[in-house]
Amino acid sequence: MKKILIIESDVFFGDALALKLRNEGYAVTLSRGGADGLEKMRAERPNLLILALTMPLMSGWEVLQTKEQNPSLSAVPTLAVSDSGDAALINRALALGVKDYLVRSEFSPEDVLAKVRLQLSAPGGPKVTKAKTMEHSEPAHDERDGLVGRKVVWVEDDKFLSEIIARKLIAHGCVLFHTADGEEVLRILKKEKPDLVLLDILLSGMDGFEILRRIKEDAETRGTPVILLSNLSKKEDIEKGKALGAARFLVKAMVSLDEIIGEIEAVLREVEK
Repeated sequence: MKKILIIESDVFFGDALALKLRNEGYAVTLSRGGADGLEKMRAERPNLLILALTMPLMSGWEVLQTKEQNPSLSAVPTLAVSDSGDAALINRALALGVKDYLVRSEFSPEDVLAKVRLQLSAPGGPKVTKAKTMEHSEPAHDERDGLVGRKVVWVEDDKFLSEIIARKLIAHGCVLFHTADGEEVLRILKKEKPDLVLLDILLSGMDGFEILRRIKEDAETRGTPVILLSNLSKKEDIEKGKALGAARFLVKAMVSLDEIIGEIEAVLREVEK
């Protein structure tokens, strides 16, 4: 079994990526920081490294520099993950031995798998089949799950996170509506009467704060609980979200997939009291 090491400080993204790769048959180790990741790389000798370039304390750039100076580690192929698609940063990463460069908001789970397969294409790797699309997946779920049959609107324009969260919600039996368009969110709320909205803030069109404001100003939709799930973490952003009526404000880098599900269940219980 091929071994993959992920070094990623973002809890949500790291957990989602690790889950996807484990489901595809890879042995995955997840590290939350650069120094710990280097120790795991020395100890486990992975077949592939997936490395976030932006991390607190020891950045991915420092990991790359240390890795390239160590002959036993420099041979490990690396896929870099970054929030920026700046050409200068891409060239810098390639100069430090990176095999491929992924811009976080622009790739889907299938894009990641394709690049992983390319790097681990030697004979004997895990047999990987193309994942089913969300529309045709039929996940098994426990009928006792508190989310079975619940209508959830998931608002997110990041392709990777959109699909990972969608699959998680479907696996729990939710009836899922996914969109990245603010006007479409409002139409879905009035037509489908969902139980909850899970809402990103930094969207390409109408932002999450404006969507939330419009939901809460409309008498027909204001009773629908909204959980904000965002990379924003400043105190003023959190206070703004709560002032606009959000039931929760979750910071992506600080919550796991299971914690998100737990918060959804908790909010739905609160609404029913």
